[in-house]
Amino acid sequence: MRLQSIDATSAGYGTDRITDEEARALARTTVNLFAKWGLRDAEACTLLGEMSTSTWARWKRGEIGEIPRDRRSRMAILMGVHKGLHYLFREPQRGYGWVRKANAAFGGASALDIMLRGEITDLLDVRDYLAAERGL
Repeated sequence: MRLQSIDATSAGYGTDRITDEEARALARTTVNLFAKWGLRDAEACTLLGEMSTSTWARWKRGEIGEIPRDRRSRMAILMGVHKGLHYLFREPQRGYGWVRKANAAFGGASALDIMLRGEITDLLDVRDYLAAERGL
């Protein structure tokens, strides 16, 4: 019996990439979210993958240029953190404040402390913790 090839479909790996337009929208939303979280510029730059302070300053002015793939992923994960907090807390201010509060699940560190370690997996750990708290 001989194997026959099949035509490739459009579904599968690589179809969920963040477009340039989506990335710019994510960047604007990230600037707003970080303001709600009360982040300092250095903290924002770390969460975004060691972004330069000059690029961060441009983003805050609404001047968003090319966004690398890693940064797009980081912003998407951070939006997952924000979404998780939105579902867990009825009052938005409690969710925004939670990011800086000590948490026994993180060994007494805050979610921000965990995320500021700088690896993309640290962002995923916080997002996944929130998803588990929601029962997902």
